[in-house]
Amino acid sequence: MMNKGFGNIMKQAQKMQERLVELQEGLGEKTVEATVGGGMVTVIANGRQEVVSIKIEQQVLDDLKNGELEVTMLEDLVASGVNAALSKARELVQEEMSKLTGGLRIPGLF
Repeated sequence: MMNKGFGNIMKQAQKMQERLVELQEGLGEKTVEATVGGGMVTVIANGRQEVVSIKIEQQVLDDLKNGELEVTMLEDLVASGVNAALSKARELVQEEMSKLTGGLRIPGLF
C-alpha cells in the first residue's frame, strides 16, 4: 500500500519534470521589452535571460555625433535598458513557474 502512494508521487514528479522541460523550451520564445530614456533605447529579452535585440533611436546617434550627448550617457542608457529587460524576463519566468507549481516555491527550480 505504501509503494502505491510512492509510485503516484514519482509519476507526479515525472509529469512535473516534463512540464518543466516544456516550460524552459517555451521561455526562449517568449519576450519582454523595456524602454528607457523616454524611448531612446529599447531592449528585448527572452525568458531564458538572453538579450534578443537593442534598438537605439536615430536621434540619439545624431545627438552623439553632434556632441550633444556623451558616450557615457548612451552606455548608461543601454545598461539600464538591459537591466530593466532582464528584470522583466525574471518576472516572466516567475509567473510561468507559478502557473506550473500552483504558486509553490520549489528550491532549485530556476
